[in-house]
Amino acid sequence: MGRRLPALLAAAVGVLTIAAGSGAAAGNSDGNKLSTIDHVVVIYEENHSFDNLYGGWERVRGLGDADAAHTTQLGQTGPTTFAPFECLYMDDVNLQAQSAANPTAPLTDTCDNTTGGSFPSHFTNAPFRIDDYLGPDDTTCPPNPLQGFARPNGWLKGSGAPGGCTRDIVHRFYEEQFQLNGGQQNRYAVQSDGGGLVMGTYDTTALPIYRYLHEGGHPKYAILDNFFQSAFGGSFLNHQWLIAAASPICNAANTCPANATHSVLDRNGSATASSPPAAQRPPGMGPLYLSPDTGLVNGPLTQACGLATTRPGLACGDFGVNTMQPTYQPSGLFGAKLPPQTQPTIGDRMTGGNVDWAWYSGGWSNANGDYLGPGWTNGPVAGVCADPDSAPNPVWPYCPNKVFQFHHQPFNYYANYAPGTAGRTHLKDEQSFIDLAKASTETCKLNSVSFVKPIGLENEHPGYTSESRGSSHLVELLKTIDGSRCQKDTMVVVTYDEFGGQWDHVAPPGQGGTAGPHDLWGPGTRLPTLIIAPRLRGDFVIDHTQYDTTSILSTIEHRFGLASLTSRDAAVNDLSTVFRARAVGD
Repeated sequence: MGRRLPALLAAAVGVLTIAAGSGAAAGNSDGNKLSTIDHVVVIYEENHSFDNLYGGWERVRGLGDADAAHTTQLGQTGPTTFAPFECLYMDDVNLQAQSAANPTAPLTDTCDNTTGGSFPSHFTNAPFRIDDYLGPDDTTCPPNPLQGFARPNGWLKGSGAPGGCTRDIVHRFYEEQFQLNGGQQNRYAVQSDGGGLVMGTYDTTALPIYRYLHEGGHPKYAILDNFFQSAFGGSFLNHQWLIAAASPICNAANTCPANATHSVLDRNGSATASSPPAAQRPPGMGPLYLSPDTGLVNGPLTQACGLATTRPGLACGDFGVNTMQPTYQPSGLFGAKLPPQTQPTIGDRMTGGNVDWAWYSGGWSNANGDYLGPGWTNGPVAGVCADPDSAPNPVWPYCPNKVFQFHHQPFNYYANYAPGTAGRTHLKDEQSFIDLAKASTETCKLNSVSFVKPIGLENEHPGYTSESRGSSHLVELLKTIDGSRCQKDTMVVVTYDEFGGQWDHVAPPGQGGTAGPHDLWGPGTRLPTLIIAPRLRGDFVIDHTQYDTTSILSTIEHRFGLASLTSRDAAVNDLSTVFRARAVGD
């Protein structure tokens, strides 16, 4: 299924990338190496910042480089004033400290906070290692998928399933900008419903992906330690930017529904009245952030323009930025539905350029009602959703897994990929990708471009799966590719949709004077990202080049001679620069 460009066209692409000022521009050899890549695979994981997951990888710009000015978290001391906490507030039930109001909490009170709120804690105001308190075998995961968000303060050890899960924490559009605080990176905790959990990090060396890439005979790989999520906020918006490099539109022209409300912000730029909400605070603990204003709306749309409440310098208008549901099935049962979108996507560009491609999603056949298709787990009996982890939505044959995330399917929001259209054939189940990779014994059968989106239990998302389970699934995907003929001419990009509310110490472009392509939409927090590809300059390289998620689009565009979608993907570095990075130790 792969498609090799003719040599003349490949050379032309190299010229175009130089003219566009991309990563390939600095050296023709970078573009030439990109032209030898016949297959691009993007594995899109969930909700971790770079420091949270990869901050302990050797030789990267990680936790050891984090200075106090970009680490020490601030508490609110007045309506618009902030000062450093002494301690980290914790609402996760496994990280709370004992107090008179909470005598059965699991940890001792070793740090009494007074600035920005009074509360006991076991943690000073600094990053801490999650593994020291929640190991991969600890019973802190939801007992079943439907309970993933049933307990916002997490599952106490002994009450859940094994896996060492943490709770999910807030990751929304305006909240993240408040947290970044102009590149100071010091208001993650005060604006979070998870408090100090934002400062938790994993032992990188214990991750299944780290161990796999340190085994003998591992594939050549690069860590990208300057790669940022393309847009502020959460999964919904960043999936949109992955395929369109733009925010979706919801207005009268496309019949935006009445429950798609505009956000209303306070004088600090926050849409949150109090954080954490009262229902999530441990006994005796108050809010970390309390808005000085009333009338706030934490809506799915940007703030309206031209109002007395409109905060300058922040995006406004009729744009969907927080989770909305697609109009087409499969679609979730809660929240406002985004009208079908018509702006161009990378899928449109590839189809128009005769580049074969597909979006492969874990659980798609079940959710899309593809009866007996690849990945279907609901049995042969028509009319019955037989998989106990699935449920009719709304009726058979739509039988999505209980943690299938509808807002992680970005093409399903676009009219060109509606049910019954030719474009719909590009949307497939992850099992189809695995089958193609396994069948690539003599020639590579993968598409020229493949997007792979694992299902909730396997994509590393905090709250409903464990980091170790998701990372193990990632390793299995990589082994499947590396064990096939595709290994010789395939670039695999592994990155995350967004930060999941977790702190990172590196200021994104446009924040705190950091240069680089940016606009009112982002980029946001730095993400863990790696590339596995032939012709890297060593078995392990580190690429410090600045990228954001739209660099993936830029790479596809330059490799296959496609036009840019927006000014952002036209301006960012493409990933060909990775071929210039030197091996660690050189």
